[in-house]
Amino acid sequence: MAATILTGFPLLCVCLLLTSGFAEAGKLLVVPMDGSHWFTMRLVVEQLIQRGHELVLIIPEVSWQLGKSSNFTVKTYSTTYNLEELNQMFKNFSYSQWKTQQQSSLFLVLSPLKDSLEHLFLHCKNLFSDPKLVEYIKESSFDAVFLDPFDVCGLIVAKYFSLPSVGFTRRLYCHYLEEATQCPSSPSYVPRPFSILSDVMSFRERVRNHIFHLEEHLFCHYFLKTALEVASEILQKAVTPYDLYSHMSIWLLRTDFVFDYPKPVMPNMVFIGGINCQEGKPLPKEFEAYVNASGEHGIVVFSLGSMVSDIPEKKAMEIADALGKIPQTVLWRYTGTPPPNLSKNTILVKWLPQNDLLGHPKARAFITHSGSHGIYEGICNGVPMVMLPLFGDQMDNAKRMETRGAGVTLNVLEMTSEDLANALKAVINDKSYKENIMHLSRLHKDRPIEPLDLAVFWVEFVMRHKGAPHLRPAAHDLTWYQYHSLDVIGFLLAVVLGVVFITYKCCAFGCRKCFGKKGRVKKPHKSKAH
Repeated sequence: MAATILTGFPLLCVCLLLTSGFAEAGKLLVVPMDGSHWFTMRLVVEQLIQRGHELVLIIPEVSWQLGKSSNFTVKTYSTTYNLEELNQMFKNFSYSQWKTQQQSSLFLVLSPLKDSLEHLFLHCKNLFSDPKLVEYIKESSFDAVFLDPFDVCGLIVAKYFSLPSVGFTRRLYCHYLEEATQCPSSPSYVPRPFSILSDVMSFRERVRNHIFHLEEHLFCHYFLKTALEVASEILQKAVTPYDLYSHMSIWLLRTDFVFDYPKPVMPNMVFIGGINCQEGKPLPKEFEAYVNASGEHGIVVFSLGSMVSDIPEKKAMEIADALGKIPQTVLWRYTGTPPPNLSKNTILVKWLPQNDLLGHPKARAFITHSGSHGIYEGICNGVPMVMLPLFGDQMDNAKRMETRGAGVTLNVLEMTSEDLANALKAVINDKSYKENIMHLSRLHKDRPIEPLDLAVFWVEFVMRHKGAPHLRPAAHDLTWYQYHSLDVIGFLLAVVLGVVFITYKCCAFGCRKCFGKKGRVKKPHKSKAH
């Protein structure tokens, strides 16, 4: 009997732990970002719902993916654009990336991306122009806001209603994450966004990295100009980026140090890289047939992400020609006009189960645009990559994988059919690529807790404790000269100079007293001759 009780006790403890969330169910306001950002955020949202929390999504009435679930309450607000205009805006931006890939903080200000994001920043006005929605949020007594900081609207909502917030992002543009967390980030070994540098830099690269850092401080404010104007209008006071970002309770960052370079972090920065990786599921019959028909050569998975499905015809033909030069079966997610030179080994599909295909033993290589979701699926499943970065952080992501020997990066604008074919043959036939990506995969999976569970814990933590002020460093309360200890350095320098000056004067005085009289020789008096 005693043995039965002892055996059942651990099971009871586990059950109590698993159901503890239901006993402390709370109410969470969610302000998500549309597109691929929502795919992983939705995993956390669904897990929180399963744990008994009440979630309310605040979204624009026009979106690509948001709100497509019946598990949570959705509140919408009007927009100044329709779905067709939204698609056209992104299509214009996407096509511009096939012409130029200049990446810098100045590029952010001048690029079509800024024009596209203007609409994203402006739609927050519509939210606060809806008195019923504002009143609903005010009266609902939410415990916290779960937001994507790429869309500044979530930050405005958190500040307007004085709610603690949890940010969910890969990283922020420019220097705002370091500034918001007061986290040191030395340009001598921490590469800046868009720099396409590793953490081991030559003198010339460090100079370049410092210039990127300077550009951020000079130009990034203009990138957020519209967002800050909207925030200032809603909050009825002048607002800076620091005012919005610095009040985040917890930052859930979709990265880790298997993928990213080591650097200083702060206690409210939680790393959940690979949160989108899931156990592979059985393939749909259609794809199972493609994989089985590939024989001993296996398959290559090709996707440029959920947001890019069309490619200029000339470039599509070059890619198709390269794919025909390898013996593997290529499954290419592509919804544009099929290239006329498409080879028999290449199969075009409008959708593919990317993670499940990468997890199949016959997956030999992954052609990716280097988005963080795809990169992590490649790491989790141990598939070497050929990376064709297009925009945003994709160039930096590709650089990180390339420096670890897990793939080959190509400039999609300059590459030839021969370049792509050679890159594919290299990652498939050179065993070092497979060994390196498998090493990264083992490191990534060797962790005490799953990223999804970690994310859920910290969201619930903020909900329970109404924030995490104990993790906020005192650096936020210092002036810039106090932070850099310039006042202390000035004081100590004054003390040292004062001591040196007094010592010198004392020594000089002593020397005059001791040696001054001896040093003066009296002239002999000449007697006058009479």
